[in-house]
Amino acid sequence: MNRLKTSASKGKHAGCYAPAAPAPAPARDSWNTVTTLLACASLLAFTLIALLVWHLRGAVVPWDSKNQFYPMFRFLADSFAAGDLPLWNPYHFSGYPTVADPQSGLFTPTLVLLALICPSASMETYDIWIMAHLFAGGLGVIALFRRRQWGAIGAVLAAMIFMLGGPAAARLQHTGMIMSYAAFPLALWSLEVALERRSLAAGLAFAAVASFMALGRDQVAFLACGLCLIVVLWDCLRAPAPLRWLVARLPLLAMIAVAGMAIIAVPALLTLQFLHASNRPGIAFGVAATGSLSPLNVITLFSPNFFGSLNADYSYFGPGYDTSDAPDWTDRAINYMFIGTLPALLIVWHGLAGGRLAANKLRAVAVLGGAALLYALGNHTPVFAAIYDALPGIALYRRPADATFLLNLASGMAAGYLLHRYVAHGLPAPVARLGKPATLLLVAATLGLLAVLLGAGLMFSAKTGRQAQSLQSLALAGGLALGGAAILLGGARAQLRPAAAAVFAAISGGEILVYNAASGLNAEPAGIYSIYGAPTAAEAGALDVLRREIARRQAEGARPRVEILGLPGPWMNAALALKLEDTLGYNPLRIMDYAHAIGVGDNAGDMNLRRFPDIFRSWQGKLAGLLGLEYLVIDRPLQKLPRHMPRPSHARLIFSGGKIFVYALGPAAPRASFATRLHLADTRTVIEGT
Repeated sequence: MNRLKTSASKGKHAGCYAPAAPAPAPARDSWNTVTTLLACASLLAFTLIALLVWHLRGAVVPWDSKNQFYPMFRFLADSFAAGDLPLWNPYHFSGYPTVADPQSGLFTPTLVLLALICPSASMETYDIWIMAHLFAGGLGVIALFRRRQWGAIGAVLAAMIFMLGGPAAARLQHTGMIMSYAAFPLALWSLEVALERRSLAAGLAFAAVASFMALGRDQVAFLACGLCLIVVLWDCLRAPAPLRWLVARLPLLAMIAVAGMAIIAVPALLTLQFLHASNRPGIAFGVAATGSLSPLNVITLFSPNFFGSLNADYSYFGPGYDTSDAPDWTDRAINYMFIGTLPALLIVWHGLAGGRLAANKLRAVAVLGGAALLYALGNHTPVFAAIYDALPGIALYRRPADATFLLNLASGMAAGYLLHRYVAHGLPAPVARLGKPATLLLVAATLGLLAVLLGAGLMFSAKTGRQAQSLQSLALAGGLALGGAAILLGGARAQLRPAAAAVFAAISGGEILVYNAASGLNAEPAGIYSIYGAPTAAEAGALDVLRREIARRQAEGARPRVEILGLPGPWMNAALALKLEDTLGYNPLRIMDYAHAIGVGDNAGDMNLRRFPDIFRSWQGKLAGLLGLEYLVIDRPLQKLPRHMPRPSHARLIFSGGKIFVYALGPAAPRASFATRLHLADTRTVIEGT
């Protein structure tokens, strides 16, 4: 009797997106061990091909991945190898609280694991490890499809889009967000299983995965955690007896809450404490709104280079800070949404015009996609302004366009489901369900929306004189879409549909690999980051001189610091891997008083951003001496510094080579000293010189 009740319960409530009484899928779409293994193997092949593309091009994931996250990983790994617990980072901004930095990786179990098992991991190994997170997330997408009994071919298509579609590919450099995003499908799957079966084991699995996701403490994690809460509410409210459903699961939910809080409480509290003393205690609405996604970027869902996003010469001409009249702090990577021309065709043709996006089984996915798009559009709709003050936590983040990660997941699942529906039921026939007038209205609305979008996009590109390139990209997408339509039409007979769907998915995966794997958005030659692997002659010479000088001063009882300024991006945080105690660094989160006192810019690679407030007028001034600053590493001779910068009169050139110049500034004050008297002063007054 108990087994019958359990079975009935599963039929009524099979997960947050499942209908109340799911119809059995056709035999050809049924899942078994072989089907599951084939789906997973297909996704693994896709992942290996993507990694091979990076390898054959001699490229690594660039920018923040190597300028920020990789050197932080190297610091963790070196600390563990030395037997240290890296709670404090002495190589960054004259000392920095690693334990409170959400981007340090200290509380990310998978990064800690890599640091322990492979402390000397190369940049390529690090990239493979991050890609493994996306592969695990792709397996989670396959698990969600299997749970819903949606077809395996559609599952692979959805998983490929999840892994390398749109923001997942374009923003691969943002390692923290990628790891939070990768955990979301697995968290969603384990939550569904836990709620359906009232399984404590599944609940613990969800608490662990969701906590891993939340430890990223980024906006993707924030939005995904909010969605998990909505899933619980959704399941509760749609149950036949919501109160009884809730009471039956209270022990499970309480256990999840306790386990989750036990994992994330300390890191979260440390970060919140740090935020109050940081340069980012909150983000003003006007600043956050500048990170809104322009509606025109929806074109890149199916036409990847419509705005030159993939141009090798970085000649992007779409909406962004260089082209928009209103303040806009987005760029080509943030605005890139490409999921494949053929999956986009499915969504427009079968989903919108064919009415299948409104199917009961897909309704929650469609709502997720619509909500994510509205949030990502930010200030372009009234929605973001309405929720900015109403919902706690939103004011901590600066870029509503981050919601495109969730839109990418929803788009992939929608495309995969629509391919499943094609295999199971053939081409959409909205006339039979809606009648001819409603169908004509639906098709006309879809075509009209597409025409308005493309027309506005072409007008925008015409203003920049690049309309020809937009038309060329659109023509390529149109030709591929016609080919995809021919595949679906030609294979519309029941016995041909699985093969047609497989070809459709394979072409889609190939297109995603061509455009999104090791593209101009996520790959640069590994040689650019030579300082982390095989330093050039100039880099090796500068490091050799610096290390000998520092060793000499340490032997004399000093502990000198260096300032690295104006060198290319990889040098901004190279001190973390090279074990040089630097007064600067590269991190969006900094101690506010310190940043104000020494005039830290947004990054140490741009000399024009380095300021010299009254309290730090010179590299040989009193505060510089108190910080122990004895060496300066810059990209030009002192005589050629910008006019606003000091030129130390007693600095001694100890190395020059290529575009690296190392100066000795002279002995600084001892790192520690005894105070002989006290004088009360206001910190802000001292820093600002008022």
